[in-house]
Amino acid sequence: MNFEQSDDRRMLADTLSRALGDTYSIETRNHAAYGETGYDAAAWAQLSELGIVGALFDEASGGFGGSGFDIMVVFEALGRALAVEPVLGALMAGRALTAAGGQHETLARIVAGETIAAFAHDDAADPVAAAQDGDAWTLSGTKAVVPQAGAAQVFVVTAGDAVFLVPADAAGVSVRSYNLIDGGAAGEVTFASTPATRIGGTDVREAAIEAGLLALAAESLGAMEFVKEATLGYLRDRKQFGVPIGKFQALQHRMADVLLEIEQARSSVINAAYAFDGTDAKARARALAAVKYTVGRTGQMVAEESVQMHGGIGMTWEYAVSHYAKRLVMIDHQLGDEDFHLQRFIELGR
Repeated sequence: MNFEQSDDRRMLADTLSRALGDTYSIETRNHAAYGETGYDAAAWAQLSELGIVGALFDEASGGFGGSGFDIMVVFEALGRALAVEPVLGALMAGRALTAAGGQHETLARIVAGETIAAFAHDDAADPVAAAQDGDAWTLSGTKAVVPQAGAAQVFVVTAGDAVFLVPADAAGVSVRSYNLIDGGAAGEVTFASTPATRIGGTDVREAAIEAGLLALAAESLGAMEFVKEATLGYLRDRKQFGVPIGKFQALQHRMADVLLEIEQARSSVINAAYAFDGTDAKARARALAAVKYTVGRTGQMVAEESVQMHGGIGMTWEYAVSHYAKRLVMIDHQLGDEDFHLQRFIELGR
């Protein structure tokens, strides 16, 4: 396995990091993340103009990348910046459409960043059910915690083993939006006998979820890298008894544990990105289960240790680390937590 990124991917990462670094301060991010829309429209336009969504798809889908390592590079940079723009929804909805074939116009608009898409997967107390009448399908029920549901112009919805495409302005669609504790927006999407287009089955659903798992793992890695650097800087700068607190052996040991865990997480993300492009479906599924378990466990450890080593300032709203810590903890709960994926990894090994 080659652990070196290609020149094109390094250029993509540098371009994205510079763009976000120049315009996406923690204050700008928080103003958008906890605002009415839950994301920064100007930042989304900038990402679209840079072709960031296109990097997540192959040429056949209208993009210019699409490999596991392309997804890793993009989402690691987004995680480092703590970005809340609807890139994950574009990836998952677009991957579902790519796996399904057809719907080329909708896919092209998603890849170009012209259409905001949301992948609606988690069922609430009123699970979404699909009903067929001849060639026509309708959906009824509610999807919970759909990222950027209020801003979405199109939904890709799972119902049992089937996957459907639903315009946000379709009859019977209603959305209750709210802000998330770690920033960004989500919503409950209710369908009441809503006309829908069936685009595929289990294979389409899994294609979207697998891409989402890799993206979340890479995002977590980027966030951990930021927190690591911020904590090291604080240990060098903060003084007690006339010396930097980083000189204290107890803190050195704790920081060493953090560094080792982050490197293990990076290795797991690289392994998952490599397996993502392979033809062995079981190996791919195991690698993705392993990486989601790893970043869930490691992300929580990094969040807790960094806040504790910062002391009181680590919990303040104005300090970036507190927001990264919340995001690291919440990533574990998206698309299955560490317990779920540990069990899945065990079952896939039988």
